[in-house]
This record gives sequence, structure tokens and C-alpha cells, in this order.
Amino acid sequence: MSGHSKWATTKHKKAAIDAKRGKLFAKLIKNIEVACKSGGADPAGNPTLYDAVQKAKKNSVPNDNIDRALKRGSGAESGGADWQTIMYEGYAPNGVAVLIECLTDNRNRAATEVRVALTRNGGNLADPGSVAYNFSRKGVVAVPKANKGRDLTEDDLLEIVLDAGAEEVNDEGDTFEIISEATDFVGVRKAIEEAGLEYESAEASFVPNLKVDLDADGATKMMKVVDALEDSDDVQNVWTNGDISDEVADELGLNDED
Repeated sequence: MSGHSKWATTKHKKAAIDAKRGKLFAKLIKNIEVACKSGGADPAGNPTLYDAVQKAKKNSVPNDNIDRALKRGSGAESGGADWQTIMYEGYAPNGVAVLIECLTDNRNRAATEVRVALTRNGGNLADPGSVAYNFSRKGVVAVPKANKGRDLTEDDLLEIVLDAGAEEVNDEGDTFEIISEATDFVGVRKAIEEAGLEYESAEASFVPNLKVDLDADGATKMMKVVDALEDSDDVQNVWTNGDISDEVADELGLNDED
């Protein structure tokens, strides 16, 4: 889930070792196939593919799996599906807006799974346009504070990325999150690389314009909805405008390193 909170950062760190590792790998592979098919098989000339491959590598997807995805996406190997991107909108309990991106080869199955995941967990599917206005398409680059022997500060990063199109830098605990226009995140990522620094992720995302503060009960209900949605093979990304404070995250044990 992409919620741009310290809880989301913590959850992403654990994603590579949790029980959903297989599903995560499948979704990352799907990203590579689609990026390859739509923009060409050369990562150097296809920034979307470059970032899809880097994301897969950072999440420990085996190189053989990545190579086969590139071959399927380019048509050099058979077996690639006709993936379609579909956006759904909905609500979790407490009026939390949910934006759901599906990458599927079966629209009917995707719609059913999204509807069931929402309704079984106290949410509901919404009409197109009723939720999307709560979000803006932005570029999001996550950079670890402890970075190649350096302890980065916000000023350090701003100096590196401001001319590349960065709009703001947010402190997310162990990482800084750099927000830019969606069209500028590749430039921000390149500026980070050229400065000799590492980044955790770089992608176009949906950032909420207005967040809904949640208590422990509301946060738990929102997470149940998100987990149910992410359990679907057709769901590629989930964004919400629910905000979980540090205090609530601590109460729920979300910041535990275990």
C-alpha cells in the first residue's frame, strides 16, 4: 500500500520477507512486462522499464525471472498476457478514500475481486470520479537517510534534487520522500544517482491532497481493506488518504522492527 506515512514505509521494508513475497514478485514481474511492451525493451531508452527493473531487483526478484519478463514483454518469448490497466475507486470505513489500480487480463474477475474485498471489510465501491479528485499524480522517490556512509539531512537532499524538479522533501523516519510532478521523478532519480547516493524506490504515484486522521480502530479497519485488496493478483497498487500518526502506529505495533 502506498499511503506516504511511516507505517507505509515500515510495511514496505517488511514486504520482501513476509508471506506475500510470491505475490509481490508476480506484481513486479507484471510491471516489467507491461513497461517493456509499451515502451521498448531497452531500459536505457525506456525510463518506466528501467524503474520497473530496479524495483524488482531491490525487492530481490531473481535475475532469471526479470530476464524472462523482458523476453515476454518484447515478444522474444511466448507467454506474455494482454494486460489492461483499470482504476477503481472506493471507500474504506470512516470515509477513507481508496484508489485501486488493477493490471489484469480479465476485467470481470478484477471488478468482482475489488468489490468483494471492499464490501467484506466494511468498505464500498464508488462511482468513477468520486474519489480520484482526492489525489494528485506525483513522482515519489524514497531515499534512505543512512546512505553510503553519509547521514543525509533534508538540506543535503534539497541541494541535490531542487533543480531536477523536486517540490518537497518529507521526513518519513528512516527515509526521506521526495515529491515532484509525475513527469519529473526520472530527473529526480537521476540526480540522486549522479550524486552517488542510493534510493529505495522511484515511481509515479498518487498522493492524497487531504488526509483523514485515524485512531487505532480506524487504522486497523483501513489496513484490513488494503490487505484484502492487495491479496488479489489483479490489484497492482492501492492508495488511500488515511493517515496513521506515529502514536497510533506505535499503539498498533506497526513501527516494531520484528
